[in-house]
Amino acid sequence: QAQAGWLQHDFGHLSVFSKSRWNHWVHKFVIGHLKGAPASWWNHLHFQHHAKPNCFQKDPDVNMHPLFFALGRNLSVELGVQKKKFMPYNHQHKYFFIIGPPALVPLYFQWYIFYFVVQRKQWVDLAWMLTFYIRFFLTYLPVLGVKGILGLHLLVRFIESNWFVWITQMNHIPMHIDYDKNVDWFSTQLQATCNVHQSLFNDWFSGHLNFQIEHHLFPTMPRHNYWK
Repeated sequence: QAQAGWLQHDFGHLSVFSKSRWNHWVHKFVIGHLKGAPASWWNHLHFQHHAKPNCFQKDPDVNMHPLFFALGRNLSVELGVQKKKFMPYNHQHKYFFIIGPPALVPLYFQWYIFYFVVQRKQWVDLAWMLTFYIRFFLTYLPVLGVKGILGLHLLVRFIESNWFVWITQMNHIPMHIDYDKNVDWFSTQLQATCNVHQSLFNDWFSGHLNFQIEHHLFPTMPRHNYWK
């Protein structure tokens, strides 16, 4: 599931086929049938992220500030001056591993994706999502039963969620996070991204998103060319 997530990311960025519509078609299949999520939902969130990475209230990936976490030097100081307290932020490096990675995909994303497609009437995406759950159900019901299927699905999503959050946070959260200052696009991308050491394992584990700087500067580049 994690590797299918990196694969749909490639198609979503139109970085596989030379024709855009081919990427869009396969993107719907990979994220819909192989992962059970809607392509329209991913596009809606991820395009905002690439347009304004780490810009509070514009990048949905940093919406966890300040409800759960205090992010970025400037935003954290603002919270301190205003004396706003939502969580014990001085311990956020400890409770991050309890709230963030385990809960995002199996709890929040799992219900929100259905809410998203129904609210926006994305019926094609909903149909692709249902094929995932039908296939999953028919494949494992004879072996595991209903309780076993639910347990397996929760376990897979739990592991995938930890995997996904570790990758997406390690190459953005350490960087500059603030309100949108309307600086030039190039500087915005560089301020919000950092790379992680290259190795065969890191390349595979992160879907080559350890080259986050290159990815944000050249989002349609095929991932195997980032190192160049």
